[in-house]
Amino acid sequence: MPTLTSSFISPLAGRLIALLALLLCGWSAHAVEPAALEKMAHDFLTPALAAALPKDGAPLRAEVVMGSLDARLKLAPCKRVEPHLPTGTRLWGRSRIGLRCVDGPIRWNVFVPVTVKAWGPAWVLKRAVSAGDTLTQDDAEIAEIDWAEHRSGVLALPERWVGQLAAFPLTAGLALRENMVRVPQAFAAGAQVRVSGEGSGFSISATGQALNAGMVGENARVKLPGGRVVTGVVRDAQTVELAL
Repeated sequence: MPTLTSSFISPLAGRLIALLALLLCGWSAHAVEPAALEKMAHDFLTPALAAALPKDGAPLRAEVVMGSLDARLKLAPCKRVEPHLPTGTRLWGRSRIGLRCVDGPIRWNVFVPVTVKAWGPAWVLKRAVSAGDTLTQDDAEIAEIDWAEHRSGVLALPERWVGQLAAFPLTAGLALRENMVRVPQAFAAGAQVRVSGEGSGFSISATGQALNAGMVGENARVKLPGGRVVTGVVRDAQTVELAL
C-alpha cells in the first residue's frame, strides 16, 4: 500500500489541511472577545463623530448609545481587527459600526449597533396646526431636541418655515422639519402672469399664461403670446423671473 505524500494532495485539500492545523494547534493571536470589539467600536466613534456632525448652523451636542454584540458570538482568532463605517452608513440616529478581521486564518465582519443623538436648539410647535395652514412666528418656540431622531432635516432658521404651509396636520411639541412644510401656491395653472428678466444693460417684460401652478421660489413654465414657452422662478403671485 503506497504511503500518502504531498504529491497526492490537491492544492485545495492542502489548504484545508493547513487551516485545520491552525485551528487545532491554535492561532498565535488570542480569541476575540465581544467586549473588546465593542470597546474598539466606541473608540472609533470619537473621531468619526467629529466628521459626521453638521459644521454649519446651531452647535450640536452628541450623545452616543452603544449597542452590543450577541454574547453567543464565537469569532476566530485574529491578529488585527479594523473598525470601519459601512458604505452608505451615516453616524446619525440608528446606525452601526463594522469590525472586520484583516489578519487571521478566517476573515470575518461583524457590526455593532449604535444610536447617535445630536442635541441642539430647534423650533418646536406650541400648538396644533391644521394641514394647509400658514405657519407664523407665534406658532413655535425654541427648545432643545434630538436633531437625529428623524431623517428629515431640522428647519433651524425662521425664514425657512415662517409663511410656509403645513404639509399635513401637525401636533404641539413637534420640532419643525423639512418634510412638514410646503411653499404656498402663488398662482394656478392658466393664470395670467408677468414674465420679467434683466441682462447686461437691458430688461424685458411680457405677459403670458402659466402652464402649471406656481410655487414661490420654484420653477414655472409660461406660454408667451407668440407661442414661445419660457421657464422662470416664481417670485410672487404675479411675477415669474427669467434667468438671462
